[in-house]
Amino acid sequence: MTARDPIADLRRIAFLLEKANEATYRVRAFRSAANTLAALPSGEVAERARTGRLTEVTGVGDVTARCVVESLAGEEPVYLRRLVATEGTDLDAAAAALRDALRGDCHTHSDWSDGGSPIEEMALAAVELGHEYLVLTDHSPRLKVARGLTAERLRRQLDHVAAVNDALPKGFRILTGIEVDILADGSLDQDEELLARLDVVVGSVHSGLNDERSKMTRRMLTAIANPHLDILGHCTGRMVSSRPAGVTGPGDRGHRARTRAESDFDADAVFAACADHGVAVEINSRPERQDPPKRLIRRALEAGCRFAINTDAHAPGQLDWQRFGCERAALCGVPANRVVNTWKAERLVKWVRTRS
Repeated sequence: MTARDPIADLRRIAFLLEKANEATYRVRAFRSAANTLAALPSGEVAERARTGRLTEVTGVGDVTARCVVESLAGEEPVYLRRLVATEGTDLDAAAAALRDALRGDCHTHSDWSDGGSPIEEMALAAVELGHEYLVLTDHSPRLKVARGLTAERLRRQLDHVAAVNDALPKGFRILTGIEVDILADGSLDQDEELLARLDVVVGSVHSGLNDERSKMTRRMLTAIANPHLDILGHCTGRMVSSRPAGVTGPGDRGHRARTRAESDFDADAVFAACADHGVAVEINSRPERQDPPKRLIRRALEAGCRFAINTDAHAPGQLDWQRFGCERAALCGVPANRVVNTWKAERLVKWVRTRS
């Protein structure tokens, strides 16, 4: 039988484990083994598999070695076959149609801040999912626990993204962006000049989540009025369950809250402001967030808001979590023509420039 690509099979297993929200150590075992074996000289992986010496390589255990041997023998590894067979249930028709209409993801993280994988890996996973673009939105400087990007690091990232884009498959591109902190006074945590350069700016509240209602409302309204803010991220800040296990990078620290109540704010005033200023409301697809709750999605819809169905992915496999956001959006009757990431990249960027 023709040999399969064992490195690709290991990475596929890691992707599916992340998607299924499996334990971090399982994801790390397969992705680390893939990266280690990919760095070996040509032919060495096959030679070690033939002579039974794969586990002598640091980071390759019995399970990952067995997968490599099966792959080189032309067989789909048993571990991969089992994951594929139990991958999940189908979306209902309305949610599936909305998921099919999405062209990209406007909220993602890399290992430049608190994500677990390089920008290149996140981009290639998005390509595999059929995306046309991926907006890279690493954190801003005040969020030190998430290794937020200073202005200088963000400038370096912009240069890096330009170089990566040159090497990516034709028809796909990384759009530049940031998840910028909405500070206590409603200002945005990054230089105005840099925010103006970015393709998409997501703004989120990460601190002072228990602020009293009037203070939180003023804070959010001030941010929404800022011409650089394009998408209001996970607006209630709630956590409905423990953090997902599949986050594999330093960003593990950013998702440790067990549960957290919603922030209190005047939702009608905030959504009216989003509609007036053309700011999209994020439907965050992370299973532990489910933010905003369905009752607020319906109120934002009634207010005339646009939406962005995003994953807030911190690892490649989490990029497939858009299905969860689509399910909630479909239950609330959100039509595809109100979702900004159903648009082509050119229209999305033009919308940002026009509304700014």
